[in-house]
Parts: sequence; structure tokens; C-alpha cells
Amino acid sequence: MANTTFSGPILAGTIKNTTGTTVGTDMKNTGQVVMAQSFAVDLSGGALAATATNVIIPANSQIIDCVFDVITASSDATNISIGFVGGAATALVNAEAIGTTAGRKYPTTKAGGALAWEDIGTSDQRLNVTNSAATSAGEVRLTILYQQNTNFA
Repeated sequence: MANTTFSGPILAGTIKNTTGTTVGTDMKNTGQVVMAQSFAVDLSGGALAATATNVIIPANSQIIDCVFDVITASSDATNISIGFVGGAATALVNAEAIGTTAGRKYPTTKAGGALAWEDIGTSDQRLNVTNSAATSAGEVRLTILYQQNTNFA
């Protein structure tokens, strides 16, 4: 299957601008498309210290959710944090507990991460990941959902 690349935020809907007061005829009904990027974390090598990923979130994006899919259970309980390369290693997720069972987890915006979720700032941000424990097994797939150019800040 081929891929298509767009240069900016994608809007979906049939009416771009509001020019009147009739829903479905002349009132804006466009919305931004939610984007996602994923990366895997191999827990078999032990603790990770702010390791750069290939995920880069565009400037002024709003983080909507972070999803942790524990594909292979960890050998030991560990905490995973997500932050920015060159910035706070825990800016998005601070020490989400990953147990020793596989499954899906939805971390919260712990320890002040809500401000970074609202708007990542005026520059693109490359993500890093930190794993706190010296585990010898496990794999976690992390997916970051965001919408571009919300610019709430």
C-alpha cells in the first residue's frame, strides 16, 4: 500500500468557514485529524536513561493520549517515562508503572505533564524514553496520539 504525505494539519469536513447560522449549510463543521506515532521499547537490556526515539511531534501539537501496549511482560516491575530530547525526560509521562503482565495501559499526565500535553511548544519535539529498572525481558509499544497546530499556548 502506498503512503501519502501532507505538509500540514489535515482538516476534515464540508464547510470550512462559518458564514451564517444554519447548521449543515453555512456553519463551519471541520475538525482536525488525529495523528499517531509509535515506537517500541525493548526491556531486555536493562534500564534505559533518556534514550532518543525516532518520534518527532510537530510544533504547537496537542498530545491527546499516550497508549502503552505491553507486548511481552517485563521480567521485573519497572517505570517508563516519556520526555523530550534536550528537555525534561519526564515531560509527557513521569514514571508509569509497568507490571509483569502483558496488556494495554493508559498513563495519566502525572507530575505536571498536563501542560506539555496541552501544547508542546513552538518547536518540533523529539521524544525520549526512560526505563527505571534493570529488567531482563519485556517489550512495550508506545503510541502517542496528537493533533497538529492546535497552538493553545
